[in-house]
Amino acid sequence: MSEHPHPGSGQQYGWQPPQPAGQQPTVQHTAQQPSVPPSGQPSPPPTYPGYGGFPTPPATQPERTSGRGGRLRIGLVGLVAGALIGGGAGAGVATLVDGSGTSSSSSAPAQSVTIENPERATTATAAAAKAAPSVVTVYVASGSGAGSGSGVVLTADGYVLTNNHVVAEGGDGGSVQVRTADGALYDAEIVGTDPSFDLAVLRLEGADDLVPATFADSDDLQIGDVAVAIGAPLGLSNTVTDGIISATNRAVATGSTQDEATVLDALQTDAAINPGNSGGALVDGAGEVIGINTAIATVASGLPGGQSQSGNIGVGFAIPGNTAQRVAQEIIETGKATRAFLGVSARTASDDENSEVGTGARIETVEPGSAAQDAGLQQGDVVTAVGDRPVTTSTELTAAVRSLAPGETVELTVRRGSDSRTVDVTLGETS
Repeated sequence: MSEHPHPGSGQQYGWQPPQPAGQQPTVQHTAQQPSVPPSGQPSPPPTYPGYGGFPTPPATQPERTSGRGGRLRIGLVGLVAGALIGGGAGAGVATLVDGSGTSSSSSAPAQSVTIENPERATTATAAAAKAAPSVVTVYVASGSGAGSGSGVVLTADGYVLTNNHVVAEGGDGGSVQVRTADGALYDAEIVGTDPSFDLAVLRLEGADDLVPATFADSDDLQIGDVAVAIGAPLGLSNTVTDGIISATNRAVATGSTQDEATVLDALQTDAAINPGNSGGALVDGAGEVIGINTAIATVASGLPGGQSQSGNIGVGFAIPGNTAQRVAQEIIETGKATRAFLGVSARTASDDENSEVGTGARIETVEPGSAAQDAGLQQGDVVTAVGDRPVTTSTELTAAVRSLAPGETVELTVRRGSDSRTVDVTLGETS
């Protein structure tokens, strides 16, 4: 049995979209690639969940329009991949509109952040000065369009971490370039990707003196800790925003189909994250990386065919730094990454009185020879906790399992009928 979900039977851990109790949400990961008409005139800009469309590039520049994102409707809220921003004309150019309604283009070179006045420096100032030289802008072009995102330098000799959805089209006959904080532009190759974690590793050609990022232990994070996001929202390189860690261990999912679903055990932050930030760094007050920015939430319009509210609304998500480091190292060493495997498909169990309230993850099937079968799990069991972490939905079970490494032993709390018990499970491995 593969890691892909079983249509109609629930989810296979871990690789699957959420299935909350009651009415299932619409899960969408769009990829709109408008073509350029033969006349050379640019096509109408595509819509982008969480952004609302791309600006039209100047007529004198080649069109670069692309968008990749995901939306998970939960009531009036959707989750979108916050990253690949298209519509700039040429590399690193974003078309902006001022208050008078006129357009202007910005193509300023990347600039490193330095502390010029220590007396007035804030925590964000110091964090940006430390981390900004290790954050890059990633440009992707293919036959159907182009766009940009962000990335984080891993090694001085050119390994860079970003999101899979930022570079997905660059691996299909396209090209990838990376501009570092000092303005240098490099051609890059894709070393490997892992769509389930939404991570990818690039290698910059000819790089030998980059500034590697320093990673903190993301397991030590507390709600309320300082969080500073650095990246290229809307193509604007080296943009710095700050906020706090709003939540840890937040189970979120993006993807338009079950096969494309990405379930993340994410950090939630209110630091402003917008399209183009994806793949960039979320750092702590010391400027050390605690997460890789990957998704944002949007508010649906509520009108049929209407656009969701564009841009940041203070609910962004990042892949924890510990997970990102482990996956990146495996990709560098082997070209792919592994993940923990429980070996069940499940769906959300609902409360008898309110079908919208999840009470756990009900197991639908158990794969023969899997970790779940070895631990004695059965169809109909309801998992209510992984370790000391409560589980109320199938997505939360996916995220909890995915947060662990293959081979780890974890205690599951399982409800069988009217009885509740704990079971030790040594997780398997899948790639």
